[in-house]
Amino acid sequence: MQWAPAAAAFLPPAARAFAIPTRLPSTRGVLLSFDDGPHPQGTPAVLAALDRAGVSAVFFVSGEQAKRRPELVREVAAAGHELALHGYRHQTRRQWHRGLLAEDTRRALDALSGAAGAVPRLYRPPHGVFSLTGLRLVRRLALEPLLWSKWGRDWERDATASTIADAATDGLRAGDVVLLHDADHYGARGNWRATAAALPQIVERIAAAGLEATSVSTAPVPAWLALTI
Repeated sequence: MQWAPAAAAFLPPAARAFAIPTRLPSTRGVLLSFDDGPHPQGTPAVLAALDRAGVSAVFFVSGEQAKRRPELVREVAAAGHELALHGYRHQTRRQWHRGLLAEDTRRALDALSGAAGAVPRLYRPPHGVFSLTGLRLVRRLALEPLLWSKWGRDWERDATASTIADAATDGLRAGDVVLLHDADHYGARGNWRATAAALPQIVERIAAAGLEATSVSTAPVPAWLALTI
């Protein structure tokens, strides 16, 4: 039971069982989300691509990277994107006890608030892996878990702009949350280049499907607390 929530990112029944959202409560919106930043080259490249496309996104910030580059966290916020937590250390938390989980999450909160004065409401653990203890902890801290329903697989060494766009938009429908990365700290070196290059295709395909890239900030908080797939 302790490790059952770890399957939520890959098995819809597990996400439903633990009320971990993987989608938006939206009739037209698709959310673009970026993990692992900030990154000195990747984050500005992704921000520039989003700006050209005129769309917003959520950045799940790594606390240890925010501590190193707080100015980039402020740049993300200044561009109108939502800041969210991705933990402090980028490690799978399956073997972490409650004290270690609490310490890591609070360090991440301190790093983010210290960089941008932001009070995040969303949390996504590294690799999407929750334990039951970790899930309870983030909710007690008034954080809302959010995983994903689509991913670009942009961390892979052979990923290209085309493969990322294809994977991210395959079978796209309203409410999808797309997982991408604006950094190569924990993936293949330089993979952010392909991600930034894929964004125009992704945004075009969202529009071609009659959908729109949207922000989480328009979703009421009560909807998130009771959200199922």
